[in-house]
Amino acid sequence: MRALLSVYDKRGIADFAKGLAELGFELVSTSGTAEVLRKAGLKVRAVEEVTGFPEFLGGCVKTLHPAIHGGILARRDESHLAELREQGITPIDLVAVNLYPFAETVARPGATLAEAIEQIDIGGVALLRAAAKNFQAVVVISDPDDYGMVLRELRLRGEVPLEIREYLALKAFRQTASYDIAIGNYLSSLFEGDEALPSRLQLDLIKLQDLRYGENPHQRAAFYISGEVEGPLGGRLLQGRGLSYNNVLDLDAAWQLISEFNEPTLVIIKHGNPCGVASGEGLAGAFQAALACDPTSAFGCVIAANRLFDGEVASALEGLFVEAIAAPAFTPEALAILSKRPQCRLLEITGGAKATSSPFLEVRSVQDGFLLQERDTLVEDEGRWRVVTKREPTAEEMEGLRFAWKVVKHVKSNAIVLAKQGSGQTVPCKQTRHLATVGIGAGQMSRVDAVRLAVMKAGERARGAVLASDAFFPFPDGVEEAAEGGVTAIIQPGGSIRDEEVIEAANSHGLAMVFTGFRHFRH
Repeated sequence: MRALLSVYDKRGIADFAKGLAELGFELVSTSGTAEVLRKAGLKVRAVEEVTGFPEFLGGCVKTLHPAIHGGILARRDESHLAELREQGITPIDLVAVNLYPFAETVARPGATLAEAIEQIDIGGVALLRAAAKNFQAVVVISDPDDYGMVLRELRLRGEVPLEIREYLALKAFRQTASYDIAIGNYLSSLFEGDEALPSRLQLDLIKLQDLRYGENPHQRAAFYISGEVEGPLGGRLLQGRGLSYNNVLDLDAAWQLISEFNEPTLVIIKHGNPCGVASGEGLAGAFQAALACDPTSAFGCVIAANRLFDGEVASALEGLFVEAIAAPAFTPEALAILSKRPQCRLLEITGGAKATSSPFLEVRSVQDGFLLQERDTLVEDEGRWRVVTKREPTAEEMEGLRFAWKVVKHVKSNAIVLAKQGSGQTVPCKQTRHLATVGIGAGQMSRVDAVRLAVMKAGERARGAVLASDAFFPFPDGVEEAAEGGVTAIIQPGGSIRDEEVIEAANSHGLAMVFTGFRHFRH
């Protein structure tokens, strides 16, 4: 029996090779791997002894030879074996190969194109593909973590069972596919430019876990991640059973929204929409103020915070059913309190919530295709905002407008957000003043209905509140409804053919209105 060993990652290779030798395998290896094995006291045949041709081009060409690939690809039937004998070629029964670290190289800051090209493996990929293709006769190992399993089977049975060879072949093909995707994506960003969306979309995702079901029990679902992250949303699940499909969607919506804020902020999400957001001096007070926005809808919610989740805010949750909480970290006191809610998932996303100006891509499936867009990470330039009414917002109103404008970006369209300064507390706590949402109108087919819903949710708290609209008002009726509810200032993109009528309606009620020039639809 003959084994070919050629690995960049030398982890565990000497012990594996020793086990193979004890089982009677002849070891064939390329220069770097052969040196490691010889230092371990093992007898190794160099590849050039098998091929009769030296490694050349600085080691670029080593194993690309019929004596190697013929020995791997030959079927174990008389026809192919007779051809091997005619050519003096010995079959190769096991191939252990791992590849040059291309992805790690290009991920390094300052990596050059020349360095990247040097790490594009040719021979290794060819060996893996050849061995995986002939899995019925050849054992292919692309991951050092599988050495132990292969040795156990060989020692126990004298061979590796077909189902394990199938598993290893699939793993090898997935590794070469992933490798090619990494190369293609890197060269696409380089040759096509960062400003263009890729001409060919290639995704390489790993299943993190099967989910109990999707949005509904009759739908199958699973959670996939990029190999660059280790857990859900780049975080670590500290408590609770696995995240559900809807949990993941809600946590993602919560984390995107919380990332807009630098000051201590807490977000309550239900069905992908915020039902309460508050910023202030501490999370416990922020929670109380956010909850006051819509306590009925908050039942079964997901919460996200951009500060250390402490015992005070954990205690403030008493009486509210919470599905999951995401935060940069949890204090021991908070963990002790929340441990009494074993079904509540706790997701630690280290590093805290950070807003980013770097666009990244959103992919959504549609019938027979996919949509791709940059995520809405626009950094607002207030220098482009315009006060279009006779009255300018007061300093307090302007602060509220900034807050509401950050929130409305994350509410499903048509979206209206009312916000104001206030406590909102339902029980006493140290923090008493917070900037918070008081009414949210989400996902309405008409903008005036979104205003009516937000004002209805706010009730008396709409008086003195400010309003943010994710897109322009097509008619003055939305402004009329807001004014009747007691709103004093509005922020919106502008751009309607009836802007003048809308502005006139605001002026007639003494409202201040700001145009931002950018809309934030969220479908």
